[in-house]
Amino acid sequence: MTVTMDEVLDFVGKLPNAIQVAKVQEASALRLSAIDKEAFAGLVAGRRARINESLRPALLRGLTGTVQERNRTGSRVGFLLDEESTRILRRDPRNGLPGKPKYRIPEDMTRFRIPGSGIPLTCLDVVEDD
Repeated sequence: MTVTMDEVLDFVGKLPNAIQVAKVQEASALRLSAIDKEAFAGLVAGRRARINESLRPALLRGLTGTVQERNRTGSRVGFLLDEESTRILRRDPRNGLPGKPKYRIPEDMTRFRIPGSGIPLTCLDVVEDD
């Protein structure tokens, strides 16, 4: 038997108290967590990825590199830019004021790890190996 979304919403709307609504909310949160885990299962350490259009700041969009470790909650990852993307970021005019870049990348550095708390998983797309 298939249950429709309208039937689910009607059922939740008829729950008699906050405790029962909270139980539905908890079950929904667990399901959302499982869906996210499945959706981003391919973004494991060592995998090549591209920063997608949803990330801010915009100057990082389109850069490619290697996924590093996940944070404690699994929602963000360290990200090591590849050589080409490191070069692009170093030269990007949007990278701060002249002489005071947001991302300081020494000329002799070939790969650059994005500093901070990591890149959100939702802002990365897997790059398929050729």
